[in-house]
Amino acid sequence: QVQLVESGGGWVQAGGSLRLSCTASASGGIFGGFAMGWYRQAPGKERELVASITSTSTTDYADSVKGRFTISRDNRKSTVYLQMNSLKAEDTAVYYCNAKYGLGSGWGQGTQVTVSS
Repeated sequence: QVQLVESGGGWVQAGGSLRLSCTASASGGIFGGFAMGWYRQAPGKERELVASITSTSTTDYADSVKGRFTISRDNRKSTVYLQMNSLKAEDTAVYYCNAKYGLGSGWGQGTQVTVSS
């Protein structure tokens, strides 16, 4: 399966910004066919879809992050990004990268985002 590695998580004050990255162990040409998504899971809550981007770069967002978060991809670098602005305490969670492709799907190990109020 494709390996996914997230980076960019950390601690930030409310109102601040972070950019998460997820790099896949696949060539740019193959990665371009993946549908990618960012999920998050807070303590005691179910994992939820935050943002997604298709192979044609169509994007979708959870209502809770719309207007604040932006998902993008660079197929040449086999990387998907999540730019998070105007962060709130309720954004605190472990963020996971997900890839869907013809042969299956996979998850990264997650990166912690902590927003202090």
